[in-house]
Amino acid sequence: MSQIGPGSPARSPERLLLMEDIVKSFSGVRVLDSVRFELLAGEVHVLAGENGAGKSTLIKILSGAYSDYQGTIRLGERTVNFRSPQEALANGISVIYQEISLVGPMSVADNIFLGRETVRAAGWLAPKVQQQEARRLLEELGLEVDVTRPVEEYPVSVQQMVEIVKALSYDSQIIVMDEPTSSLTEPEVERLFAIIGVLKQRGCGIIYISHKMEEIYRIADRITVLRDGRYVGTRAAAELPQAELIRWMVGREISQQFPRRDFSGGPVILKVEHLTVPGGKGAAHPLVDDVSFEVRAGEILGLAGLQGSGNSDLLNGLFGTFGATVRGSVSLEGRPFEVRSPAHSIDRSLALLTNDRKANGMVPQMSISHNLTLASLEKFSALGWIESAKEIQAGRNRMESLRIKAASLFQEVGTLSGGNQQKVILGKWLETGPRVLFLDEPTRGVDVAVKHEIYELMNQWTAAGCAILLITSEMPELLAMADRILVMYRGRVSAELDRRQATQEKILQAAMGETSVRQT
Repeated sequence: MSQIGPGSPARSPERLLLMEDIVKSFSGVRVLDSVRFELLAGEVHVLAGENGAGKSTLIKILSGAYSDYQGTIRLGERTVNFRSPQEALANGISVIYQEISLVGPMSVADNIFLGRETVRAAGWLAPKVQQQEARRLLEELGLEVDVTRPVEEYPVSVQQMVEIVKALSYDSQIIVMDEPTSSLTEPEVERLFAIIGVLKQRGCGIIYISHKMEEIYRIADRITVLRDGRYVGTRAAAELPQAELIRWMVGREISQQFPRRDFSGGPVILKVEHLTVPGGKGAAHPLVDDVSFEVRAGEILGLAGLQGSGNSDLLNGLFGTFGATVRGSVSLEGRPFEVRSPAHSIDRSLALLTNDRKANGMVPQMSISHNLTLASLEKFSALGWIESAKEIQAGRNRMESLRIKAASLFQEVGTLSGGNQQKVILGKWLETGPRVLFLDEPTRGVDVAVKHEIYELMNQWTAAGCAILLITSEMPELLAMADRILVMYRGRVSAELDRRQATQEKILQAAMGETSVRQT
């Protein structure tokens, strides 16, 4: 079970890529130091590490986004130094990023062939040819999508699959996938894994980045770990136990992935009866249809369901995202609560962490300090003016308690790693002093160490009497952290399970509408 270190010989003559002694600095600060990475034909090589470990920087060097680096990159026997992403694409390297980069108003087909449109001899575009090819590529993934419709009309999960199709359409030999399943449903994940299997058979090499442990061990042939910009090691996935992988990533032991907690019951803090969230104009069905439940102080209530089941719409409806269109009865700590707006909800101690931190969780160009106080400005204002000293002190306290890694409190949030961005957003909501926390995918796109910290924070909040409604697409997380689980299907509750009864099979069965039973 030997570790492969820098300078080790290649395991196979079919080596597609070798990156050696890669060094990269920003403003004199070294973010990559003597990093090594190798990719063989027909393998999935997982690139693992905490947020901020240097994975994204290494991929940007490979893809030509950064060309000012030290070290050597070899494609086969050729030494290369790409000056642009277009040059890397021309050399058979495609990157599928976690953040969707499609042009919303453009059609699916036009997005797939953007920048390399099919043109007739006379110089005119050939949209029918592009549409036919787009349909063929989508059918290979088992997707039935109208390629003439604007891509923005489709849910995020479909847009993610379009991104994947776009990358595959280049017929690249090296494909980088950065958290490709973050917005996919279980059936779509299975479809993606089947596609990866086909690509391996074709001799393609896949560089795969994921923070989901079960996913890593299901798909990886080899794993390379970076920590703090340095190469830690490479090993066959079958020879690297999960506990050791975590130790490589974080530099210490994490004895228990999901810290234990006991919920012995508390007073009902939020009660919802017959809640309905109407659909958009012309919608055949409401987003949420006649849902009733209650959650107690100190309890974590899980909300499970496939894409479009209504669980996120339920949280947004209660929070006031859809305004006063929501119907039903809601009480908060025994008093009637009227759904009006997010501001109204915040004033009454409700908080919502959304599932898309980039779009509506933070202001990337603003500092950590300003983002932390964004939802609670009244606490830091006098006569309409912000009391900077008070705001800065609160920011320092949050940075320390949440262990936010940053150069300073005044660093732009957009320059932080994903895990630290998520901590800032959590800190923003904690500043409002919530009694009920709506957490929609709180650990999406963050590393194992930050996940563990978030789990510990959730335990601290519930121990202090806070109630949490949790949505997560990671089944082990849902089963371990939730005291009860409501499963939703087409806007309605199809099952209610307590943690002793809940299993992955029962949850998936209810999520697909195969049962309608409460088992508490």
